[in-house]
Amino acid sequence: MQQLGKYLIIIGVFIIIFGLIFFLFGNKLHWFGNLPGDIKIKRENFVFYAPITSMILLSVLISFLIWLFSRIKL
Repeated sequence: MQQLGKYLIIIGVFIIIFGLIFFLFGNKLHWFGNLPGDIKIKRENFVFYAPITSMILLSVLISFLIWLFSRIKL
């Protein structure tokens, strides 16, 4: 149970860090969600948005961070 608490604290710290990054540098991250491969369909009364490439990039980044922290063995 202590291990779960440690992981929750680590996840909380990362959420705070990502929140600060988006708060401070949000205007400089406008490219995220507008990468080639992100699908946007705009019609008169309909908008469809599927950020496929952005989510793949985010998945690779999160997988790398999980791998890195598993090697450090917090």
